[in-house]
Amino acid sequence: MSDSTRAPEGISFVKSPSRDQVSDNKPVEALVAEILKNVKERGDEAVREYSKQFDKSELAVFEVTKAEREAALAELAPQTRADTEFAIANVRKFAEAQLATILPLEIETLPGVHLGHRVIPIDRVGCYVPGGRYPLLSAPIMTIVPAKVAGVGEVIACLPPNAHRAMIAGCHLSGADRIFKIGGAQAIAAMAFGTQSVPAVNKIVGPGNAFVNEAKRQVFGPVGIDQLAGPSEIFTLADETGDAAMIATDLLAQAEHDVRTRVGLITTSEKLAREVLAEVEAQLATLSTANIAAVSWRDYGIIALARTEADMVDYSEEIAAEHLQVHTRDAQEFAKKLDNYGSLFIGTNA
Repeated sequence: MSDSTRAPEGISFVKSPSRDQVSDNKPVEALVAEILKNVKERGDEAVREYSKQFDKSELAVFEVTKAEREAALAELAPQTRADTEFAIANVRKFAEAQLATILPLEIETLPGVHLGHRVIPIDRVGCYVPGGRYPLLSAPIMTIVPAKVAGVGEVIACLPPNAHRAMIAGCHLSGADRIFKIGGAQAIAAMAFGTQSVPAVNKIVGPGNAFVNEAKRQVFGPVGIDQLAGPSEIFTLADETGDAAMIATDLLAQAEHDVRTRVGLITTSEKLAREVLAEVEAQLATLSTANIAAVSWRDYGIIALARTEADMVDYSEEIAAEHLQVHTRDAQEFAKKLDNYGSLFIGTNA
């Protein structure tokens, strides 16, 4: 993810961001450093203070009990449970297929010279599960299930104390060994350094807001991390065949995650660019999450007009978006031109 506010040759802005994420992150860095230091030194006591300050939560015990897990599972709507188990099965199937390709290796390069590698599961992994604003049931599935398939010894999940109880059920169904109601940077600190309640882990995975993302960046070294995935980000690449309503819906579906989410459209069609701009504003007028989505769209939303398809690809490669969507005439063929992204969604319905 790089700076998207500079317009390289061949790119002009129909809508440019009003704020710069790099500059905006300076206060976040300082606050996160303070949180990490306090939790490292004072453990549960500091976690309680930050939970009260940021989440308005005062918990005597952070860990979710067996009874709480069972109650959350019992409350889950039958269709939601069926959908969750369906998603878990599919993620597990893919993770198992991935694991089957990661094989041990031993080779004798010269007589008596043996080289190789072994694939060894990590002892303990911490999965941060966002969902303080809305129940994001995909979040625990995407991190906990692959860890269990990999053979991780113990999987710890942390989620905001005000998260919907369905999220506890999601963590349970996904296979979390222990679940803690701790959110934000204090959760990352607790998993990285350990507290009286939370065991220290070897690696922290999972997305989150700017504070979670910054905390992961700062603890990297003492523990491993997967990647810096937050605040969330989505860019769409489209030609004149793009559907303005669908693109606007996709952008706002990501923009509602956090007021610092970055969303954007890069297109070769000025007509589509104008239509998407109008459609976003129209949908914001009735969107129930507009109090968040409108802020992220205003501050970080981008609509970039590319002179040529090659310029569109070059600008996308420079941005290296976390989520990248392709809405072009031949999306499968177009996708072969792209290398720099976190995840790629090919076609209008992806």
